This record gives sequence, structure tokens and C-alpha cells, in this order.
Amino acid sequence: MEIGIGLAIAAGLLTNVASLLKHRGCHLAAPVSIRTPLRSARGLAASRWFAAGWGLAAVAWLVHVAALSMAPISIVQAILAGSVVTLAIMAQHLLGDPVERRQWLALFLGGGGLALLVITVPHFSGSHSEFSVAAILGFEGGLALVAAGLLSGHRSERLTEHGGILLAAIAGVLIALAGVAIKGLMGVGAVSVAVLAPWILLIVLAGVLAQYAAAAALQHGGAIETIGLMGLVANAAQIIGGVLVFGDPLSTNPFGLVLQAMAFAMVCASALLIPERTPGTRSLPATT
Repeated sequence: MEIGIGLAIAAGLLTNVASLLKHRGCHLAAPVSIRTPLRSARGLAASRWFAAGWGLAAVAWLVHVAALSMAPISIVQAILAGSVVTLAIMAQHLLGDPVERRQWLALFLGGGGLALLVITVPHFSGSHSEFSVAAILGFEGGLALVAAGLLSGHRSERLTEHGGILLAAIAGVLIALAGVAIKGLMGVGAVSVAVLAPWILLIVLAGVLAQYAAAAALQHGGAIETIGLMGLVANAAQIIGGVLVFGDPLSTNPFGLVLQAMAFAMVCASALLIPERTPGTRSLPATT
């Protein structure tokens, strides 16, 4: 458990640095379009900033998976969410990107809310990888519907100016979908290839689509609002998945439940407070 927490802290820091590098690389690459995936991938790979960020992100992902194998998903994701505060510090000092006051508030609210959520849960041990098939299928199906709804909103002309934010939210939901599936994969034990193959296919498909959505979102917006929103959505969804799918316990007393409700409210407020900078940070055509 303690090793898993340490790995989660390392994964959070590595992920933040990787995301900032990818953000810089995305703004130097040609516009990303899911309709031309290979050309978009080649364009991103040609950017040294993005290639470095992607390589570091791969290392962070392996560390994250190791953390999930040793600790409950709600604990791991809350630690990753708490590390989002370091994102603003890194953005300012490493890349010289300005951080607005509202963004500082949003990051502290989101990280603090998710940290409060974990502090108030009862003590428990183990990796908490067991689940029921109905629970994981229902939760993953719900995330897929949310992603589809956000995609529909992204296609709407009325929401064109918020395209970057919607893409970031889509990427966050897809990251959560893959993350819950990975956690579930650790609890299935010995199963046949016929059962395992579709599961792995789901993880790969969600992961690839998340990468395209994240790259397109990074091209549309600034580092803090894009990376911060993706992280908050992904982490919050996986913490909820930890409770609903894997049975991570909530507080056992009324006061603790009130604090946990406040924690979720802080996360929601954080997502609303992360502002999109002046529309048109980079004018891009629709990426769907």
C-alpha cells in the first residue's frame, strides 16, 4: 500500500511534466484530426517537444499501472489529482506560461477536494481489485455515453467556441474509461483469451482515442485549463469508479459523509472555475 502511494506521487509529477511538454509540442505541430489519424500521428511525432513528452508519459503510465496494482484506485487517483497543484508551478517556472488567479483557485479547489475525499474514507488495506461484472459494465457503459454526449456537444455549432474545453473533457472521460478497465484487469485472475482479448481491446481503443482528443484539446487551449480539466475529469471519474465498481468504502459517520459531499462540490466548482483563455489561442478547424 505504501509503495503504491509512493508510485502514485511519482506518476503524478511525471504526468504533469509530460503533459506540459506535449502541450508545447502540439502547438508546433499541424492540426490534429481523427479523420486522418496516421498523418496526425506523424505530425505530432515530428515535434521533438511532443516526442519527449510522449516518451515521459509512457514511463508515467507504467508507474501509474504499478501503483494501481498495489493500492486502491480511489487513493491512487486522489494523489494524482492532488499533484495537479504542481502543474501551475511547473508551467510558470519551466515553460514561462502565465497562470491566472482563477486557475490557481481552481487547481487548489480540485486537488484539495479530492484529497479531502480520501482523507475521510475509512482505513483499509489491499489493492481492492475485486468487482462484479454488472458493476464494471454499467460504469464503463455510462462513461462511454458521457463521452458520446460530449462529442455531440463538440459537433454543435452553438458550442464551437468551447471546443477545446469539450475535447479536454472527452479526453478525461476516455482516460478514466481505460483506467477503470486496467484496474479491473488486475482483478480478473486466470481467464480465457476469449474473455481477455475484448477487455484489452477496450483499453487500447479508449487509450488511443484519449490521446487524439487530448492532443486536439492541447492545440486549442492553454496548458493549465486543458491539462487541469483533463486531470480533474479523469481522476474524479476513477475515484467514483473505485467506490461504485471496486467497493472502496465511503465514510461510516454522518460528519464524514458531509465532508465527502463537500469534496465532490469542490471538484465540480474547480472544473467550472478553470477558465478558457481568450478563444482563438490557436485557430484550428474542427477535429472530428
